[in-house]
Amino acid sequence: MRMHPITCTLALAVATFATPVLAQSQGEWTLGVGAHVVDPKSDNGSLAGGTLDVEVDDNVRPTITFEYFLRDNLGIEVLASLPFEHDIAIDGLGTVGSTRHLPPTVSLQYHFNGGGTVRPFVGAGVNYTTFFSEDTRGALAGSDLELDGSWGAAAHAGIDFDVGERGAIRVDARWIDIDTDVRLDGADLGTVDIDPFIYGVAYVFRF
Repeated sequence: MRMHPITCTLALAVATFATPVLAQSQGEWTLGVGAHVVDPKSDNGSLAGGTLDVEVDDNVRPTITFEYFLRDNLGIEVLASLPFEHDIAIDGLGTVGSTRHLPPTVSLQYHFNGGGTVRPFVGAGVNYTTFFSEDTRGALAGSDLELDGSWGAAAHAGIDFDVGERGAIRVDARWIDIDTDVRLDGADLGTVDIDPFIYGVAYVFRF
């Protein structure tokens, strides 16, 4: 049975809770630089009254995070990245287009064992995804494709492993609620449910 990335990460986080809890201090900043996969869920919905089943593929891009600790162990994080690009396919028609998107996300996060060498964390927040550079090809070549921006909830979990006094390797996963309304040549076709898991690794600097 396959476990989702956030489920696996949470399980690892729980396994470290026995470590003594120390504060990750108020006023501290972190900067994370890494790479992440945006992996849309397998069923992305149907368009045109349920007649066109949609599939959105995955993509990897560099990412960056900033986090500021409002209180000991409690931080607010901003996620940014280079634009992700996804091919869009319709069952029976193959790849019919592509889009680029940026998914900036703000999360409130609690870090466990803040002074330890292994530090799990969990968080929740809000995401806004903006789509641009939509393109059509194949069966839809020459048509005008538009995807609306999306507001949605986000969940985050991960573990930091210290490497030196001020650095750590982070393994993390997110789930984001991303739904976009689709128009083709100005006609409303329906909604695509992307709802991806985002998982990867980063190097985190503390200062």
